[in-house]
Amino acid sequence: MHCNLLDLQPERAAVVQRIEGGKTLLSRMAAMGFTPGAMITVIRRGDHGPLLVSLRGSRVALGQGEAGHIFVTLAEAKPPASGVASANNFTIALAGQPNVGKSSVFNSLTGLNQHVGNWTGKTVECKTGAFTYKDTNFNLIDLPGTYSLTASSEEERIARDYIIQQRPDLIVAVVNAAALEHSLYLVAEILLLPAPIVLALNMTDVAEQEGLQVEPKVLEAALGIPVVPMAASRGAGIPELEEAILRMSRHELPFEPRRPSILPAHKPVLDQLRDLIGPYVPPGYPEDWVALKLLEGDEELSRLIDASAPPEVSEKVHALLYQHEDAILDIAGARYEWVARVIRAAVVEPQVTRVGLTTRLDRVLTHPIWGTVSLIAILGATFWLTYQVGSPIQAWLSRLLGLLAESMRANWTGVPKWLVEFSAGGVLGGIGMVLTFLPILVIFFFILGLMEDTGYMARAAYVTDRWMHMMGLHGKSFLPILLGFGCNVPAVMGTRIIESPRARLLTTLLIPLVPCTARMAVITVLAGVFFGANAFWIAWGLVGLCLVLLAGFGFLLHHFFFGNEHVPFIMELPLYHLPNRRTIGFYVKDNVLGFLKKAGTTILVASLVVWGLSYFPSGNVMSSYLGQAGKFLEPVGKIMGLPWPLLVALLTSFVAKENTIATLGILYGNLGSLTGVVTPLAMLAFLVFQILFVPCVGTVAAIRQETHSWKWTAASIGAQLALSLGLATAVYQIGSLF
Repeated sequence: MHCNLLDLQPERAAVVQRIEGGKTLLSRMAAMGFTPGAMITVIRRGDHGPLLVSLRGSRVALGQGEAGHIFVTLAEAKPPASGVASANNFTIALAGQPNVGKSSVFNSLTGLNQHVGNWTGKTVECKTGAFTYKDTNFNLIDLPGTYSLTASSEEERIARDYIIQQRPDLIVAVVNAAALEHSLYLVAEILLLPAPIVLALNMTDVAEQEGLQVEPKVLEAALGIPVVPMAASRGAGIPELEEAILRMSRHELPFEPRRPSILPAHKPVLDQLRDLIGPYVPPGYPEDWVALKLLEGDEELSRLIDASAPPEVSEKVHALLYQHEDAILDIAGARYEWVARVIRAAVVEPQVTRVGLTTRLDRVLTHPIWGTVSLIAILGATFWLTYQVGSPIQAWLSRLLGLLAESMRANWTGVPKWLVEFSAGGVLGGIGMVLTFLPILVIFFFILGLMEDTGYMARAAYVTDRWMHMMGLHGKSFLPILLGFGCNVPAVMGTRIIESPRARLLTTLLIPLVPCTARMAVITVLAGVFFGANAFWIAWGLVGLCLVLLAGFGFLLHHFFFGNEHVPFIMELPLYHLPNRRTIGFYVKDNVLGFLKKAGTTILVASLVVWGLSYFPSGNVMSSYLGQAGKFLEPVGKIMGLPWPLLVALLTSFVAKENTIATLGILYGNLGSLTGVVTPLAMLAFLVFQILFVPCVGTVAAIRQETHSWKWTAASIGAQLALSLGLATAVYQIGSLF
C-alpha cells in the first residue's frame, strides 16, 4: 500500500514508488538519489522542520514540501549485501560531489603552489594549482563541487562546461568511500563524456570506521578505470595518486571504462532527439550526451537548443520531452542500478549492524531541542573564544604600534612636520589598524573552518531550517548568513548555493544585517574602552539585536513583499570525521589573505585620505576639511548625543568598517580620550548606529553583482541608513529619560 513519505514513521524502511512534481524538482531529486525503487528510512522528523532520511548510504535533509511529493511502500529490512597530452603541462580537472574530501586532495597535491580567483566572467571561486612529480609538470583545476552534471546551478554549469569545452587531459574523480553509492552517481555521468578518468577513492579511513570494506582492485575491474585508495586528510594515498596520474599521462595504464547502458525503452526517443537537435548542438558537446541530458530535464541545454534551433524544431523537441517526462527518474534509477551492481561486487558491508559515530552525534546535534541548544552554545563559544583570545593580542599590537608612532614623532628631527604626521598617523596608522584585526580574523575563520571540515555546518543548516522557513528561507540560507559573521562580501556571493531566485534575493538583502568581523572588532575595541568588564555583554547584546532585526525584517519581507512562496530544501548531511589541519590552514589563509588584499588597497588608501582631510589645509583637525564636513553634520549628531568626529568616522566606514577606529585614532590620537567627550549612553547609541550602518562599499558591490539590480542595492542601503539612524536616536533619547 502506498503512503506519503511524510506519513512514514522513523526507523521504518520503505521503497520509493513514485515522485510527483515538475522537471526541475524531479531532476534535483534524481541527482540526490530519490528514484523509484530506492530504499529510504526516516531517521528524524519534526512537526514543522525538515525530515532527516537515510538514502543510498547517505544522510539527506529534505524539506516537508519536497517530502510530500514522494510516495513509498513499506519494506521488510534486508540483510546487508556482501560480495567480493603531453607529459609536461598536463592539465588535470579535479571533480567530485561536495563532502568527498576534494579540498584535501587538492591541497595535498599542490601545497602552497595554488591560486584562488574567479572563473572567467563568473563570480564562482576558481582554484588552480600546480605540482611536479618525477620531473613532469602538472596543472590542477579544482572544479566546483557538484552532485550531477545536470546544470541546476552556476557551479554545475561551470564544472560541466569545463569538462566538455576545455577538454582536460585527465579527470581525477574524487569519491567518498564511506558513501560510495551516492558518490559514484557523478562518476556514472562523467564516464559518458570523452575524457580519461582516474578514480580517487578517498576517505577510506572513514569507511573503515563505519565497518565498510571496499576492495579497490575489484572496484577498478568493475569500472574499467584506475582506482587509487586514499585518506587525503592524513596524506595516505597521495604518492600513489601522483604515480597513477603520471602513468595515465604516458598512456601506461589501461583505460577501458564500463559505462552505464541506456535503457532499451529510451533508445528510440534518444535517436529522435539526436536527429532533431544534431545541427543545433553547441560546439564541443557530444550529440548523444546532449540528447540524454535533454531527456533528463536539463534546462540550461534546453535553452541553448532553443536559442539556436528554428521554432518548429524547438516545438518538436519540447513535445517529445513532454511525452517522456517520466524518463528523468527512469534514467537516474538505471544509473543507480549500475552503481549498485558495482558496489555489490566491490564493497563488503558489516554483517552486524552497529551504531556509528555519525548516528550517535546526530541524535543530539539534529534533535529539535538539543540540536538548537548545541548550536547556540557552539556559536556563543565561538564568539567568546574569538574575542577572549583575540582581544588581548589585538590590544598588545595596538600598544606596540602606538609606541612605534611616538618614536617616529620623537626621533624624526629635521623632517617636515606634515611628512612625520603623514608617516606616523596616516601610513603607520592605516597599516597598524589592519594588522590589529588579524588575531580576531584568524581565530574566527579557524573555528568556522573547523565546523565546516568536521561536517557540523550541514547540521547547523538542518537545525535552523524550521526557523528560516518563518522568513521564507530554508536551512541553506543559514550557511551564507553564518559566513557573514566573517565578512559580508563572500557571504553575499555564497548565496549562489540557494536554488530559489526569490530565496537567494531575500538572503542577499538580509546579510548586511549580520555583523561582520570588522564591525565586531570596532564594537569590541570601543566597548572595551567605555564599558570595561561589561564589554562582552554589550557586544553580545548588539549581535542579538542584529539577529532579532534580521528575523523580523525577513518575516516582513517574506509575507508582505515577496509573497508566501514555498522554498525547497534538499541537502546532504555528510559523515562526521576528524578535521584536516592542512584543509583548515588553507581555509584560514585564503580568507585572511582575502581580507588583507582588500585592506592593502581600500583601507590603507582610505586611511591616507582621511588623514589628508583631517590635516589640511591648516594642520589643525578642527579647521580641516574633515572638521568642516563634520560640523555641517553636527545637528544630526546632537539627536544621538554624538560629537561630529564620530559622524565622520561613520562616513569613512562606508569604504571599510575598520576605518571607524582608524579615523577616530587620527582625530583623537588616543581612543581613551573619547571618554572625556562622549558619555557611555551616547557611545551605546553610536555602537548601535555603527553596527547597523550602511554596508561597506565591497558589500554594496557584491549585492549589485548578485542581484543585477541597482533598485535592490539602493533599497538595501536606504533601509539600513534609516534603521541605524532611527534606532540609535531611540536609544539615546529613551536612555536620557532615566
